[in-house]
Amino acid sequence: MACILAIGTATLDLIFTLTHYPDEDAELRAIELRTSPGGNAANTLVVLSQLGHACAFGGVLADGSEAAPILECMAKHGIDLTACRRVLGRPPTSCVLLNLEGGTRTIVHHRDLSEYSDEDFRRIDLTPFDWVHFEGRDGPETARMVRRVRESRPDLPCSVEVEKPRPGIEAVFADVGMLIFSRVYANHLGFDTPRPFLFKIREQVPQAGLILTWGKEGAYGLDHRGEIHHSPAFSPVEVKDTLGAGDTFNAGLIDAYLRGFGLAKALSHACRLAGKKCGQLGLEGLGVNFSR
Repeated sequence: MACILAIGTATLDLIFTLTHYPDEDAELRAIELRTSPGGNAANTLVVLSQLGHACAFGGVLADGSEAAPILECMAKHGIDLTACRRVLGRPPTSCVLLNLEGGTRTIVHHRDLSEYSDEDFRRIDLTPFDWVHFEGRDGPETARMVRRVRESRPDLPCSVEVEKPRPGIEAVFADVGMLIFSRVYANHLGFDTPRPFLFKIREQVPQAGLILTWGKEGAYGLDHRGEIHHSPAFSPVEVKDTLGAGDTFNAGLIDAYLRGFGLAKALSHACRLAGKKCGQLGLEGLGVNFSR
């Protein structure tokens, strides 16, 4: 069992299940409404805990009553919240429209909490951890946190998820051991295929492992020998819910590397776990009968 720290967000998701996506200015009755904890880093830890790892979360948590489902979920999965900063207010909240026609999800998000900062991060004793994962949000702050890891624990594996183009996020690249990019980020830089994007990033970042998720095509990775590895997506018989699939992929990737897998096997491991997630509602039970 490894000990993993993740820095990022924990949100409250209001998930409306719909038979189809509504037209603009239309009124549509939802089949179901679920209230569920969410947030990239929090979701990744929920999955990692089910894979047998000890987990700790660093983020800003609201102390209002609306945050109760988040705290209950963290407690259920034994996730340590010592590194969190608690503030008065409501948790970041997402309205998620889950379309049963293909399992797509549309998200409207609201947040008025401050971001987790380098000052918060410096209070954490990194000694117990075997891996630290960052949800790339505030670019300059994340860069300072990653730099602290490199300077104080150069032996500690460090990954950063680059899901969206955010101001200053490129400052993170120079000090991190693994970068996990999304198709959205690659498209933002003008790339519509994976290989040219990965080779371009390699020119800027010679030291890091490079991973790129590509939706229904699976995921790609570029190793230090300049070889591209690819795993197809493992689609379930029925796609029920893609919400949190990327966070599940990240958990599978971290789990694979902690188990000593190479890049090709790690990609396949992560894609299989993400595929299992897409075939069910929510994140519970993902560790059950999952082949390692």
